[in-house]
Amino acid sequence: MLTTESTSLGLPDFPIYSLQALVKIMNQVPNVPTADLITRLYPYETILGKEGKTAVTDILKKFELDHSPSRGIRDHIADIQIEGAEGLVSVVCAGQHHHIQVPVGCKQTIDTSEFVETDYHNELLQNMMLSHSVKDFCIIGPKGSGKSAVVKTFADRLNYEIEPIMLYQDMTSRDLLQQRSTQTSGDTYWRPSPLITAAVEGKLAVLDGIHRINPGTVAVLHRLIHDRELTLFNGTRLLRHDKYDDIKDSEQLSDDDMTTRSILRIHPSFRIVGLAEPPKVGSSSGQWLNPELLSMFLYHPMRPLSTQEEQHVINKLIPDVPEIETLLQLSHKLLSSTDATLQSIATSLSTRQMLRIARRRAAYPSESLYDAVHKACLSRFLPRLARTALEQALSNSDIEKPCIDSSIDQIQMSVTCEIKHEVLRIGKTEVNIHTPDNQMKVPDVLFYDNPQHLSVMESMLKDFLLGEHLLLVGNQGVGKNKIVDRFLYLLNRPREYLQLHRDTTVQTLTLQPTVENGVIIYEDSPLVRAVKLGHVLVVDEADKAPTHVTCILKTLVESGEMHLSDGRKIITHKQGQDQGQDVTSNMIVSHPDFRMIVLANRPGFPFLGNDFFGAMGDIFSCHAVDNPNIDSEMSMLKQYGPDVPEHILRKLVLAFGELRNMADQGLLSYPYSTREVVNMVKHLQQFPEEGISSVVRNVFDFDSYNKEMQDTIVKTLHKHGIPIGARPTNIDLAKVYDLPKPELVSHWHVSSPGTGTQNRTALFNCPVEEKPLNIKGPVRMPIESFPLDRHESRALRFSEEQAYWMIPMSENNVIADVAVTKAQAHSSQTDDIIHIAAAKPIALYTMNPHGQYINYMDLYDVFPTMSSTFKPRLKLAPLGASVYNSVVLHEEMTNMILTINTETGDLTRFDTSTLIETAIDKFTRRFQTSDSGQGYYKMCREMAHTPEGLLVFYKVNEQSLEVINMLEGRAHSISVPFNVASVHLVDLKKWLIQDAQTQRRYLLEKTSQLGEVPNYQLLPIEEDVLNDKVPIHGKIDMATTSRLDESTLNSALSQDVSSPNRIVTTRGVYAGILEGFPDLQDTSVYSIPREPLSEQSTNWKDPLRHLAVKPVTGNVEATVTSLPESGQIVRALSTWQVPKKVFPNEVKPMNLSGYLEVADLANHKLRYIPVPGPASSSPYNSWLLSITDVNMVMSSMSNDGLVTVDSGGCVRLWETSIGNLTRSLGQWRNMIGGDPGKLQVTYQRDSGKEATLPKHGKVDSTNDPHVGGDTWAGGTGGRSTAGLGGKGGPYRLDAGHDVHQLSDAEKEAVPEHIKRAAREMGQKAFKERLREINMSEYDADLYESYASNVRKQVQSLRVILDSLQAKGKERQWLKNQTYGDLDDSRLIEGLTGEKAIYKRRGEQEPEMGSPQQLPKKLKLVVDVSGSMYRFNGHDGRLDRQMESVVMAMEAFEGYENKFQYEVIGHSGEMYDVSFTQQNAAPKNNKDRLNVLKTMQAHSQFCISGDYTLEAIDNAVKMITKDEADEYFVIALSDANLSRYGIAPKRLAEVLTSDERVNSFVIFIGSLGHQAQAITKEMPSGRSFVCMDTKDLPQILQQIFTSTMLTSR
Repeated sequence: MLTTESTSLGLPDFPIYSLQALVKIMNQVPNVPTADLITRLYPYETILGKEGKTAVTDILKKFELDHSPSRGIRDHIADIQIEGAEGLVSVVCAGQHHHIQVPVGCKQTIDTSEFVETDYHNELLQNMMLSHSVKDFCIIGPKGSGKSAVVKTFADRLNYEIEPIMLYQDMTSRDLLQQRSTQTSGDTYWRPSPLITAAVEGKLAVLDGIHRINPGTVAVLHRLIHDRELTLFNGTRLLRHDKYDDIKDSEQLSDDDMTTRSILRIHPSFRIVGLAEPPKVGSSSGQWLNPELLSMFLYHPMRPLSTQEEQHVINKLIPDVPEIETLLQLSHKLLSSTDATLQSIATSLSTRQMLRIARRRAAYPSESLYDAVHKACLSRFLPRLARTALEQALSNSDIEKPCIDSSIDQIQMSVTCEIKHEVLRIGKTEVNIHTPDNQMKVPDVLFYDNPQHLSVMESMLKDFLLGEHLLLVGNQGVGKNKIVDRFLYLLNRPREYLQLHRDTTVQTLTLQPTVENGVIIYEDSPLVRAVKLGHVLVVDEADKAPTHVTCILKTLVESGEMHLSDGRKIITHKQGQDQGQDVTSNMIVSHPDFRMIVLANRPGFPFLGNDFFGAMGDIFSCHAVDNPNIDSEMSMLKQYGPDVPEHILRKLVLAFGELRNMADQGLLSYPYSTREVVNMVKHLQQFPEEGISSVVRNVFDFDSYNKEMQDTIVKTLHKHGIPIGARPTNIDLAKVYDLPKPELVSHWHVSSPGTGTQNRTALFNCPVEEKPLNIKGPVRMPIESFPLDRHESRALRFSEEQAYWMIPMSENNVIADVAVTKAQAHSSQTDDIIHIAAAKPIALYTMNPHGQYINYMDLYDVFPTMSSTFKPRLKLAPLGASVYNSVVLHEEMTNMILTINTETGDLTRFDTSTLIETAIDKFTRRFQTSDSGQGYYKMCREMAHTPEGLLVFYKVNEQSLEVINMLEGRAHSISVPFNVASVHLVDLKKWLIQDAQTQRRYLLEKTSQLGEVPNYQLLPIEEDVLNDKVPIHGKIDMATTSRLDESTLNSALSQDVSSPNRIVTTRGVYAGILEGFPDLQDTSVYSIPREPLSEQSTNWKDPLRHLAVKPVTGNVEATVTSLPESGQIVRALSTWQVPKKVFPNEVKPMNLSGYLEVADLANHKLRYIPVPGPASSSPYNSWLLSITDVNMVMSSMSNDGLVTVDSGGCVRLWETSIGNLTRSLGQWRNMIGGDPGKLQVTYQRDSGKEATLPKHGKVDSTNDPHVGGDTWAGGTGGRSTAGLGGKGGPYRLDAGHDVHQLSDAEKEAVPEHIKRAAREMGQKAFKERLREINMSEYDADLYESYASNVRKQVQSLRVILDSLQAKGKERQWLKNQTYGDLDDSRLIEGLTGEKAIYKRRGEQEPEMGSPQQLPKKLKLVVDVSGSMYRFNGHDGRLDRQMESVVMAMEAFEGYENKFQYEVIGHSGEMYDVSFTQQNAAPKNNKDRLNVLKTMQAHSQFCISGDYTLEAIDNAVKMITKDEADEYFVIALSDANLSRYGIAPKRLAEVLTSDERVNSFVIFIGSLGHQAQAITKEMPSGRSFVCMDTKDLPQILQQIFTSTMLTSR
């Protein structure tokens, strides 16, 4: 081991001089295995890597020292007999008994603490006993493995009193041996450290944290450990007991004489035990076990317990814990993993944490194991890669997420808080109120209860009752301090507060020195006061202090003991009771009520804190504090701002919620918290006249320096309707036209049963037949949920449109119908529910317009398509009363009637005997064209929402009606003596029916209920037309079910009248007002005539029209509706159906879905509101809109709202009522702020000025804003010049001013020759720009085709790059040192006795977030093999790869100081094709396009083959040639590895070949499930599947942030 050959291998020096200790052990126990002894002396398996272990093993084999004999009986301690200062220990080694002499302690009392022994622990204790007999020893084991517990058991068995000494990084030799202090007289003296006290009194000194302390500090103990001698700083000498006794006897001195001569005796029982965590193999910073330390101790590696051992311990301490076996299996799966990410998670599930989880599970067995694991691992703040790995591990262990009732009522019922009869209840957990000695210390803060914070407090209370110390981790501003203060207030517990910072030292954490009369007086810190008085210590900002400082809290939390810098010692309450009168003034007895609650921000960017959880998380019960959910945050904000309008609170909550999600995804760097929202609401409450725009701007202005960040934030705020940048004059309401006043055209006379002859009277009684109603089902259909991505439409301009969102549908699908369950229909649902039916395939969408999700039900299996020509016709009818959560879906061609529960997915089919058709009829009907209007059933749904759930079905051009009472489940058939054209339920008992042949109208009235069969009378309606008047003729499209209120009716008719009334519409009138109908016999009919609506465009003569892919819906009823409260009739029209007067210069815009024609009867006004075109739809959509009727459906909502759905699946909400618009405009202006002045609705008008030939315009040297006009360049809202928001200009030019926008219609009205001239001038300027960068027009288009697809991803990646942190070290001034050059800035501290008043130069680990001194290096290895080109048409893999490369090149631009990247490729020809150079990254689009062209060309023309492994291996080797902050190798490849015999195992070996390099592979192409199969066989977190470029930034974020879990 000491030969030159071994030294050349880089092995640490073998501690040859410690062999005598092994010889002594072998002398006492001859059969002890030699290999075990060598491991204690030279723990090579702990300190060496794979090659080093192999080298040592070969040497041991050479001398036959590598095998341990087989043992029938495990080694253990048989018996211990203590007599005086020595003990006789009987040990069993290799099945034989041996007796050894060991030193023992002098403790009089024996602790009876529970320690559950296992065979492994017994063997370890036996080994420790052998080492203890000859030498000091050290235990090496991971945190939480039980090192401290084993040492305590060892000490108890030998009557030792433990002197715990917590070591920390900046500890000096003075701290370890002697410290200078002052006496009351002002004189200084040297005070012995706890180690010296332990040496003199014969205690067991436990040095906890040897791996943390500087090796130079430990070196001062060499003589003490090897020779049991030591010389202190004041000249005092400590001598080994026998040497001391010899000198004392030879010189005939007493102990007092020896003390006078500064000679102290080291007690023969004194021993040192070290505790340390394993060194980091292969790391230069974590390898603490150097040759110097190797010779100081005998080492005992302590492994974590096995599954069986850990289960044995837990079952003994906490019996009958549910699901503990599953938890243990998970823990050991993670621990045994070879993946560093999973191993890092495993440290959070140590034995200590397992016991904590078990105690809580035993006390609260109903809690979820899934939540317990996530809580212990603090998974909320793990990097996404680690969080995903944990979820996968939980899934593999069958630990599933519990199903939670997410209803608000349930949450509020289960999590409430009350104090009753001196008992506090939070949720279901109760505790008696504490009676404090000092009520003044109990915090009392303003706090508003909300369900989420109360649930956190309930979880805290459970751990508090179990005696745990708490750690709360969360983002800044989420309310950690508020929660803790409220928690202590409810418990009535006094609080001591301690805030840490970057300059916090061990001394300032425990004591506060001051100078009084030249004497240093140590005042107790809040920590000491809390320990003394039994208060709760709140340690805030724990992540700001260095972890080597905060780690001294470990002994206090874990064992209840701690040494203070003034010489005092904190002992446990039990120790104080045991010692009784022996408690000295230097001892502080811990109060039994003392608790500690630590608060910390999550580690890393942007809070730049240390990883307190990673360093000490397992000794606390951890709780993640997140921002409240939407309902909890709304509940809280309403209490902070009771006068702030609720719609503003909701906008703020939704906007900030999305910003936080974007921060989690890496799109933003700062996670905006509840604190910012609360401050804004408090501001709005105090200053209600100030608009939300300015208040929000106060929060976000600091991000204005970053253009990309600002754009993202503003876009998000606009999405949720916060009008940042809007002006009060940005009003874009539709133009107003005069609506003709209604004129009296005829009178209707409803015949009564008593008039006419008997024969005529007999006609009125309709035959009614009771029909059986067959119910099939229910069958539960699966419900899928998709996010509802709502966009508010009034961010920058105020219009009739309120909001819009997209439903998930294929481009070939057809929207068939929309219906609304209105909020008034029931009490538990405060919002309307929108239902949308799609026809190809048949599906149902259900959503709350203010909700977060869209529920989707695929009904393909219910409606099997028999032919491609089958065109389903769907209608929806929402039910009311007790079945408000159900909707009826009617398919008119097959006459299938379904009732669907939209919450549960239960589907029921209704059928009556008359609706049963033969198979031939059904088959024939499937091939029937849907626009024939013959032979299909229609559903009247006007009364479906009533308590009766009344639905009426009729067959077009036939003589029967089917009536179904959905709630009672009854049906009957009515026969009428004519063919029915239409039926309208104008009242629950009165229906308006029209004859298909004569167009004559009848009133069908339900007169009585005789038994089970009701009686219906058919009353003819006679019409008397006034002279020269045109009556309302044709088929009635719509008839209202409720009357206009009296004031609206009077305004509409311009006369005072009070009578029943209804509104009807046909294609020939805007509206018809039926005054007196249906309750009176005589009805006055008023008509508002119009030009009849054409059925199709008159200018389209395409004979192939029938081949259109997306047919019209055929649902005429869904294109016209009434808003009864405001007296408006709304009809959806196609663009070509709108009057020409609506379009300036008769130029019709082509990018619209159509128009909403709003006929305001009360105000006699007419408006045409443009509906934007579909965002995405079939390529044939524009053709269809030109040749068919409007392809848009709509429905009325509560409060006269309106919803439309276009052919692309875009749902839009509208306000058309003047009253609602006026109110909303006031709210909108209030959000903008400022004095709105007199509030009125102003409608958009034309500018009235024509555009001239385009020009650049004059340049204003003062850059003043110019609005309108045609002179200046950079103006807004003008014409013919370069600027923004105007018309007829050649190109856009942003001068940085507010934009005044002209309407789209006015822009469309620009003459064609001016448009052409503007385009030509713009193209000329564009080509000039391309010429500047030497890029052809074709090249620009080609590059844009790649870059446009990843623009958002580039922005996301740049945010991620902003947040990357330095990993390397730098040489700098180290302040707060205990030696070096005197720091002038700390002279005053020196007078108070502070030791850390020096500075020195040295290497320091960079602070979180510090700027890098060296760049990170990245090699992007791309696959340009032939398969990429060959299968690009299959899955777009080559295009996706080139988009990824574009994204990387654009994102890394400007970050050269942080990242140096290089793109290299591999193919079947070579493995190192260079596309970019490391120090010469592409600077413009042309250079980047050349890279793409080269990649594509190489893939097209290279030979077959694969050099994936060679390329990655070469990249890993080459990247480390230059020094860098971190190294990354990311390979993009297809998964076509099996073709070339490349096994996933071999790929994994290459990726992990160099621990310095973070290597990953991303599969961007796959045939079948190749990529997923390979990923499953790879180490967790090393491979990813990316079949969509938009996912790549998140994958790169996982890669970059995963390095935070490891420190190299």
